[in-house]
Amino acid sequence: MTHQPPIARGRLAGKVAIITGAARGIGAATAQTFVQEGAFVVLGDVEAALGAQTAAEINASAGNTVALFQTVDVASQASVTALIERTVAAFGRVDILVNNAGVTRDAQLRKMTQSDFDFVVEINLKGVFQCGKAVAEQMVAQGTGGVILNAASVVGIDGNFGQSNYAATKAGVIGMTKVWARELGPKGIRVNAVAPGFIETAMTAQMPEKIYSSMIDKTPLRRAGQPLDVARAYLWLASDEATFVSGVTLRVDGGLVIGT
Repeated sequence: MTHQPPIARGRLAGKVAIITGAARGIGAATAQTFVQEGAFVVLGDVEAALGAQTAAEINASAGNTVALFQTVDVASQASVTALIERTVAAFGRVDILVNNAGVTRDAQLRKMTQSDFDFVVEINLKGVFQCGKAVAEQMVAQGTGGVILNAASVVGIDGNFGQSNYAATKAGVIGMTKVWARELGPKGIRVNAVAPGFIETAMTAQMPEKIYSSMIDKTPLRRAGQPLDVARAYLWLASDEATFVSGVTLRVDGGLVIGT
């Protein structure tokens, strides 16, 4: 049985969105923002308890069942397939994918282990590929077009000390975004990436105060970004306000250029 929107209002009225890495941080903020603009959302994450709690909070705020949670390991093809199937079973289709799931395992090149490198590639690059491929197939089968949004990073553009693995994956995501925009555009599917800068999340909360302060100093707006700053970028790119925007990487970074 599919769900129908109680009232079709907002920039994403009646749209169905899958958001990976949605249990917390940018993913959770994006899910909440999309719902506020009229979308149904399926939150995917490996953190089952937190993800279910986030979905429940969104539903309580909306006063309706507009959010579902599905445990997903984006590195597993079977798990990604289950996520798509659950979404279609619940809401009938997929209109938007936000490929937000990501991890870090930082170390300088000479100290980075093979497992550190492989783990980040599995989630940040292979996971984006698998989710993008599965959703693209679903969108093409629907014949109604759609939007795929990928989480890149300023690190994938500028590089960053101690992040060979992370920088490589995010640069790869930017490259895939350009390729997918060309391949899927004729099917009415727009593909873009968002490259956040220094955003206050669980990841940055673990940073030493000295490094945190230095990142603020390097950001011309002199503050860290908030998850909502990135969520609003995703919202614009997902909406009809960006119908002629495809293949771009939008920086949301307060003017930050790493290394300056």
